[in-house]
Amino acid sequence: MSPLKVMLVDDEVPFVETMTKRLTKRDLLIMQAFSGNEALECLAKDTRIDVIILDVKMPGMDGVETLKEIKKSHPLIEVIMLTGHATVDSAIEGMKQGAYDYLMKPCNIDELIAQIAEAGAKKAAHEQKIVEATVKEIALRRGD
Repeated sequence: MSPLKVMLVDDEVPFVETMTKRLTKRDLLIMQAFSGNEALECLAKDTRIDVIILDVKMPGMDGVETLKEIKKSHPLIEVIMLTGHATVDSAIEGMKQGAYDYLMKPCNIDELIAQIAEAGAKKAAHEQKIVEATVKEIALRRGD
């Protein structure tokens, strides 16, 4: 199985660079974006992202707004919200908008890796169901 492709989206450059190193050592393919707009531009060019780790508080387009846009055009991509400024309201809003989970910074790297693996597995399962449904529909049309 190929490694999961993860996009880190955070306006804090040192955080993204450190997390990229730590996650790459755990056999994940990492893309970086430093704003919501940059994340959306990256997704427009490369849709093979499995999981996005998305900061909530960013200048310009915040994490919840970015999440809404991601889910509009890429509903199967799982998004883990990550923040050092958690509020119950932002957590609830993120989950309402389709976030897979919501973690506090700094988070335990093993917990984050586990969440990424679970989110990637959920995306893969959804994709498999779509393939199976498509095959079944084609077979029904052909009269198989």
